[in-house]
Amino acid sequence: MLFWILAAVLTAAVLLLIVPPLLRSGAAAPDRDAFDREVYRDQLDELERDRARGLINDAQAEAAKAEVARRMLATAEKSGSAAAPATPRSARVLAVLLALVVPLGALSVYGLYGRPDLPAQPLASRNLEQERGGPPKTVLAAMDKLKAQLAENPGDLQGWLILGQAYAKMGRNADAADALRHAVALNKDDVELQGLFGETLVSANDGMVPEEAVKAFDAVLAKEPKDPRARFFAALARYQAGDRQDALNRWASLMAESPADAPWVPVLRDQIREAAIALDLDPAKVTPQPLPAEQKPAGPVAQGQSGQNSQAAEGQSQDEMIRGMVAGLAAKLDADPSDVEGWLKLARSYGVLGEPEKALEAARKARERAPDRADVQVVYANAVLQTQPRNEKPKPLPEEATSALRLALKTEPENKDALWLLGLDAMMSGRKDEAAAHWGKLIAQFKPSDPEYTLLKGRLDALKAGG
Repeated sequence: MLFWILAAVLTAAVLLLIVPPLLRSGAAAPDRDAFDREVYRDQLDELERDRARGLINDAQAEAAKAEVARRMLATAEKSGSAAAPATPRSARVLAVLLALVVPLGALSVYGLYGRPDLPAQPLASRNLEQERGGPPKTVLAAMDKLKAQLAENPGDLQGWLILGQAYAKMGRNADAADALRHAVALNKDDVELQGLFGETLVSANDGMVPEEAVKAFDAVLAKEPKDPRARFFAALARYQAGDRQDALNRWASLMAESPADAPWVPVLRDQIREAAIALDLDPAKVTPQPLPAEQKPAGPVAQGQSGQNSQAAEGQSQDEMIRGMVAGLAAKLDADPSDVEGWLKLARSYGVLGEPEKALEAARKARERAPDRADVQVVYANAVLQTQPRNEKPKPLPEEATSALRLALKTEPENKDALWLLGLDAMMSGRKDEAAAHWGKLIAQFKPSDPEYTLLKGRLDALKAGG
């Protein structure tokens, strides 16, 4: 009903704009005779002034006034004989036709191309998820049916795999990992399944490699020692655990054995650079050159080469899947920019994908919303470092990064990442006492058996020795 009321109001408004001007009488042209009479009146006044000043005598004045009066009478007769223009008949006919044609034409067009039979949709009955780009109700219904079937038949390997992949495409990584966990339990020998499970766990943990994922990647490497995905994430786990040298060695080995056009090479190069800077090494000297780009052979493909191409294609597929999930997260944050954890996750994801500018923008969004959080400041500082160009010789950290790290320490004086990076900046700037102070606070948080303790002790010993 509301639609028809609005349609009627709009139609009436259009007619009010068109019809009334057609019914008005035509506007008269400017009256030249009236203008002439006004001039003659001025002439009569001017004659009186001339006679008063003695410029003309009475006889001359009367004769001139008589001539002017004769001309005024002539213009008055012409004006009276002119009739006001009437409204043309054609204009009245056009106005009537428009008043009928406009509403009838609108109804006819709507009847042909509109949906007058479609009932109104209350908000509660609309599929808002689908309108916002979410999965259709049919997909959700199919997933519910699949879950019900899996509850009755938990040994359905293919069902768990389909459910996990569906959740991953929806960005529900925790649910995807749970579904794939069931699949892995049913087939632990599937290398591809183990790798997918481990990568999904990393996505569900904001880029951190949990112990369960480490076991999955180790299972892959036990059967496929050259699997690039498992090698990359196994090294990332070592890096996050504090063993940066081992991570660097693993990544460098993977780089030396990867084709130059492999999709993981840009991300791998950035990780090597980050590890090298953390170890006070020259990134250019520790980054090996990849193998030549793979060329598609013209004839039959050898068995080994076919396997490498298959792995590259799988890596590309996984990269596209990750980028799709990251794009979904970015869209959610555009709709709800108050999600600080979401911005942090997006910044880490862009960092892994090798898009430092986007990572920095996401970290800046998180920093704007939670400037008092130490972890937010550290993520922002790391994002700033990722945008810096590669230098042949390590240089002090940019002020934008160090200021964020100092804010992190102000909030959390024992923050390990801030202490390490500020100590590294002080050492590269020649402020050895400051570097020793930061690393001294940091080493106190580790046990002598920890690899971090060994690394820090070596740095502190080097500082004492003047290195």
